[in-house]
Amino acid sequence: MILITKKEEKVLNKIKDISKESNNQISLSSLKEETGMYEYDLNLILKNLDKKGVVDYKNSIVNLANFDGEINTVDSKADVVSAELNQKEKDSFELIKNIVDENNMVSRYELEGRLLYGDLKLTDFRMYHIILSLENKGLLKPIYKENGDYYMLVD
Repeated sequence: MILITKKEEKVLNKIKDISKESNNQISLSSLKEETGMYEYDLNLILKNLDKKGVVDYKNSIVNLANFDGEINTVDSKADVVSAELNQKEKDSFELIKNIVDENNMVSRYELEGRLLYGDLKLTDFRMYHIILSLENKGLLKPIYKENGDYYMLVD
């Protein structure tokens, strides 16, 4: 699932409409005329859509990408970040549930290593933000023992 803003949705829908009529290649200038947006704003939106894999944008030419996934629209970029973080939190929580021992405990270093270098490949900042968020929600509790730091899953 990919999350896009309403402005990105507007541009994507216009690209879909134009690509039905043309040979799937759309110039930035014609898209600018069709949407009535400033070139700078349109360029940022196209770069974001390209990053998300919905369009191919190079050298001021836009092509509709072959994307079969689900696209959801939210109001703002903050909502996109929030929804993506919520999904990462869910994925992280599932990972934690799979690596805890019989006492619902996991070593801090193992947890951080799995989040950083495992399937999720989180950045340091994102990993600590997710751990803190799970702690604040009461799902994860830091435990300090003589032999090291642990997290306890409070499920």
